[in-house]
Amino acid sequence: MQPTNGSRRTFIASSSVLAAASYSRAIGANDRVRIGIIGCGGRGSFLMSEASKCPNVEWVAVCDAWDQRREEAVAKSAPNVHKYADYRALLDRKDIDGVIIATWDNNHSRLSIDACKAGKDVYVEKPMTSRPEQGPPMVKAVRDTGRILQTGVQQRSTPHFAEAKERFFTSGRIGRVHMVRTVWNNNGGYRFTPPPGMEQKPAGLNWEACLGSLPKIAWDPWRYFNHFSYMELCCGQVGGLFVHMVDVVQWFLGITKPSKVTALGGIYEFNDGRDTPDNVNLIAEYPEKMTVSFEATVTDRVGPESADIVFFGSGGRLHIFRSGYRFLPAGGTLKDAILGAGTRDTHMQNWIDCIRSRNQPNATADQGHYGAMACHMGNQAWQQSSVVTWREEWNI
Repeated sequence: MQPTNGSRRTFIASSSVLAAASYSRAIGANDRVRIGIIGCGGRGSFLMSEASKCPNVEWVAVCDAWDQRREEAVAKSAPNVHKYADYRALLDRKDIDGVIIATWDNNHSRLSIDACKAGKDVYVEKPMTSRPEQGPPMVKAVRDTGRILQTGVQQRSTPHFAEAKERFFTSGRIGRVHMVRTVWNNNGGYRFTPPPGMEQKPAGLNWEACLGSLPKIAWDPWRYFNHFSYMELCCGQVGGLFVHMVDVVQWFLGITKPSKVTALGGIYEFNDGRDTPDNVNLIAEYPEKMTVSFEATVTDRVGPESADIVFFGSGGRLHIFRSGYRFLPAGGTLKDAILGAGTRDTHMQNWIDCIRSRNQPNATADQGHYGAMACHMGNQAWQQSSVVTWREEWNI
């Protein structure tokens, strides 16, 4: 799926990729957009389905480190799609306009930068980066190449979120907001276990490609199938869940950089080798005189997962997430609540539209950097049992 450290320099310098980087096909409003995907696991499979719903989209190539998932991706795309184990070969193609990157978080920045340099527009899953230092060079690559990069925080393209922002924030109705509470409990994605028979690595799976630039370790089925619970691979519940919520907060309130973040929690129940907390509480303070908190637990198994973003304003209180919203005006009662139904996002379509129009997408690289940074600061604070403050080198 990706090169080793030694081969990456060769890839960047290769004449074939430099030729691909200079390629930029003019696409009309009704022209077919040709795409590929790198990372065809669970999330990648879902994003393939979303892209296939968009009109005038053609699948050209799929790439994954595991041959089984490459074959599954062919079944979801087109019979004549090209299959690659090495993402360099996919990016080297001149007939691809955009690429979806749905690998583990540790590979997002490298693949996105390489895709931009190869002349491809990018849809990259959240969080956009896996470490703080990856954000500035990734944003620079997008700016320098003029590529369209959409970060996978799909609330930005969900109608009822945009409606609530206009109705309560742009209008000023919610008043002054100094505190936001976010919670996401009982998300089953952090309780995966390896299927039987995976003690030995499948012959067609390139484990080194999955690890990318991380230190090399022996095959570990827990890391492969429960990768969301490992900090270096997928940033834990903070990077996977809080990233969605803090992005909404930053969007609605027009804020970017947390001044400081602290976190508490631990591995209280699932001693399965994970190195991220199964229970976590985080508080981020912003220079705009406000705090944003996040709590998550996977030891709660009562009913379906529960998630909510609560803005406490002087003019009212807004609860919002994917199922809809409820605004309680100050001084009112429950009968005065203003309700909004949940809607489906059009995030993938927005990316496809922007490939054609060259307009900025709803979730830009700049926004992806700031949302990811709140998460990275929280994870660092938890690891260090400290308060992490914003650093100059994280500015973009």
